[in-house]
Amino acid sequence: MPVEFLGIGATHNGSETTSRSGPAFDPEYTLALARAHEENGWDRVLTAYGSGSPDPAQAAAYIADHTEHLQLLLAHRPNVSYPTFAAKTVATLDQISRGRLTLHVITGGNDHEQQREGDTLSKDQRYDRTREAIQIYKRAWTEREPFDFHGEHYDFSDFVLDVEPAQKPRPGISFGGSSAAAYRVGAEEADIYALWGEPLAGTAEQIETITSLARAAGRPAPTFQVAFRPILGRTEEQAWEKAHATVATIRERTAGGQQLTRRHKLTDPENTGSQRLLSAAEKGEVHDRALWTVTAEATGGAGNSTALVGTPETVAAALLDYYDLGVRILSARGYDLLEDAKEFGREVIPLVRQEVARRDAASTAA
Repeated sequence: MPVEFLGIGATHNGSETTSRSGPAFDPEYTLALARAHEENGWDRVLTAYGSGSPDPAQAAAYIADHTEHLQLLLAHRPNVSYPTFAAKTVATLDQISRGRLTLHVITGGNDHEQQREGDTLSKDQRYDRTREAIQIYKRAWTEREPFDFHGEHYDFSDFVLDVEPAQKPRPGISFGGSSAAAYRVGAEEADIYALWGEPLAGTAEQIETITSLARAAGRPAPTFQVAFRPILGRTEEQAWEKAHATVATIRERTAGGQQLTRRHKLTDPENTGSQRLLSAAEKGEVHDRALWTVTAEATGGAGNSTALVGTPETVAAALLDYYDLGVRILSARGYDLLEDAKEFGREVIPLVRQEVARRDAASTAA
């Protein structure tokens, strides 16, 4: 079965190890990074969401207008706009990109970050709202007659979109989360389920849970995606030297409890996904073939923060271990966003694709 690679469609060059050198939206850097992904074997990039960050929808439109084939994963929080408006935005962007858009729906795991934009709902209430929002998106994109919706969080009548998505029947819905509430919503509504890079056993556990919930809901399991921070070297020794230097830089920047991002605390994270990453870090620094948890520990389990460390061959083999669990979208983001995207695309993606193709050919011949 095919494998896809997701990178980051960042709008500036800042990362956990580097302060950005320009504005939050740097048009030249945004396009350089997007084109580096398109030219080096990546399938899609994520335009991320933060309460004070550049608008990811406009960043996605900008990238779409300056690339040819690169797929776009647009992050969106249901609290920031009414679902009918969001559905219109996505349908229009799907037309602009000629059918290259997927919507990544973020429920939000940090109360303070949500409250920055006026969202005071509890976590469980946010997941209930997300479910309603996704249901509305799907109907808006596929129904050509006016419809009503009367839910707990949204209530409207006689709505129909004049703009249809380019994709038929509709753009895909991506979703993430590691709580019981997240598993239920994602299993029942999402086309793609995004997970952070946990040890293989924990990833397998989550895949089984979500698959079982999807089966109980009478639908196929979503496509699974897992995210990592690759740290590559020509030799294992060079890779590990680079890994330790990376963490030293992160810790230098967070000395005294300084946060790397306004969206995430260094200690006691509220969201279950970050708690799981820190739990894995407590159990050991290295798991399985090459999973390194120290990068997660140093950032408080902030999002995609566990690393895969080693030569391109080692990292490719580690990614294939997740492929063997049923993961079909592999997300990766380095610390030097531009150069690492080029290196990973040049050195790792071909190795994974070649091995997947070999296995597929062997399976067909058997």
